Amino acid sequence: MSNNDQTSIRIPPQSSNAEAAVIGCMLIDPKSIPKAFQILNINSFYNSSNSLIFKIMLELFDKNKTIDTISVISELEKKRKLETIGGAYYITGLSSDAPTSENIEYYANLVQEKYILRKIIETSRELSTNAYDSKEDVSSILDKAEKTIFELSQNSQRGHFQSIEPLLHNVMDKLGTSKSEGVSGIATGYYELDKYLSGFQNSDFIVIAGRPSMGKTALALSLARNISIDYGHSVGMFSLEMSNIQLVERLITAEAKVNSHQVRSGKLPKNDWKKLSTAAGPLSEAKLFIDDTPGLNIMEIRAKARRLKLEKDIDILIIDYMQLINGFDKSESRQQEISMISRSLKALAKELDIPVIALSQLSRAPETRTNHRPIMSDLRESGAIEQDADIVLFVYRKFVYSRSEDDKGVGEIIISKHRNGPTGSIEVAFIDSYARFENLTQYDEEFIDELPI
Repeated sequence: MSNNDQTSIRIPPQSSNAEAAVIGCMLIDPKSIPKAFQILNINSFYNSSNSLIFKIMLELFDKNKTIDTISVISELEKKRKLETIGGAYYITGLSSDAPTSENIEYYANLVQEKYILRKIIETSRELSTNAYDSKEDVSSILDKAEKTIFELSQNSQRGHFQSIEPLLHNVMDKLGTSKSEGVSGIATGYYELDKYLSGFQNSDFIVIAGRPSMGKTALALSLARNISIDYGHSVGMFSLEMSNIQLVERLITAEAKVNSHQVRSGKLPKNDWKKLSTAAGPLSEAKLFIDDTPGLNIMEIRAKARRLKLEKDIDILIIDYMQLINGFDKSESRQQEISMISRSLKALAKELDIPVIALSQLSRAPETRTNHRPIMSDLRESGAIEQDADIVLFVYRKFVYSRSEDDKGVGEIIISKHRNGPTGSIEVAFIDSYARFENLTQYDEEFIDELPI
């Protein structure tokens, strides 16, 4: 028999035992479910029966329904697929033979590793065919090969939440070295804003929107800092645009109140380096957890958020930003995807019973108006965001357009929608040198020259 014949009958990499263990653990232990969903997808399974069962679990999970032997069998019966997977006996066998669920991540990673190996084989065959056909130039084939291998590499190294303390050590190496009163929810640290909102309330879906350079991420980080350090709450944050190192750099320069550009360029005055070291103290003790995995879809975000709630009991979740979340169904238009993402985030806030803050882009409409202040219709790609959000906050800095000294150092938070309270706007101080929003009444005298006189 030739080598080609031997290759054609070889069984692709797979682990039937690991696949059975994953499904079994998910059937008997609810805590295993988000852990498995974070690592695996429908295509991860080699056995078609296991893949179908996993898909049913995913659908039940998305509808926030119970996942166990009975519910899965019932759902398969409704779809007339029960006999396809081997009948009820197959599912009960998976649950009865399930090993300890404490090892669910090990089993899931083993299944995923086998899937990646199968994808490598599939990819190599496609590349080999393209190379033999010679229908494309070499540079094009190489580009496709590099792109595919990179995507596989990214899939095998999915990110996860990290405590801020080890990130701070990385940042320091890179750089060179009370409960609120009168607020029923989670205090923002901005007194005038809290008067309107009474803090962020559990199960609220909050959208913070603005045009580029207005300071959406700066406000999100300022809120994360205030909520975790000043008020001792646990904060989870998805950053789909910036790396965790970049975020912590911004956090520590803002906390130290030193010029971020001088830090990056290595021109920070000697006395300010001590400020950075001092600022690392309170930040390292903050219960702030950051996940910077790019390209997450909404199902992955929901699974990760549920797991973080279980493990760290987060009090609030921040997502930067909504338009970078991938949809689950690629057949839908982007507007439909954003609508689905918006509904899912609202449902997540209600399910976890915590405030969920999502940053959002605005359309270019404000640029075409004489008055550049944003309005609700400027929300990009979907009116569903306006409908789903309990609170919509616009970040606006007139200085970005006017470049007038009278507008320098002042930002505005516009409360455009407040389902359970008043709307309005407040002024805050914005310190551009370290990208931080502060209360005007507590503005640091050191930077008073950035405020209008």
